[in-house]
Amino acid sequence: MGLLDFFRTPPATANVAKERLRIIVAQERGNRGAPDYLPLLRRELLEVIRKYVNVDPDSVQVNLEKEEGQEVLELSVALPAKAR
Repeated sequence: MGLLDFFRTPPATANVAKERLRIIVAQERGNRGAPDYLPLLRRELLEVIRKYVNVDPDSVQVNLEKEEGQEVLELSVALPAKAR
């Protein structure tokens, strides 16, 4: 790296920032139609599951999808491996 490299413009990070913004906007649009009770439902389900199994809070995912005129509530829990 020479002295002149300090005066050159940095690589274009605008594309990276633009792509990150697209991801955030897509997530927000997906959550816009979601019911308000989903975060509360997720917390309560996590409390009940933790009574029986010690799980990471990030391992519980609750999704609500609309398929063919019906709403489908999907619950996904990644259980820890059994300690030996």
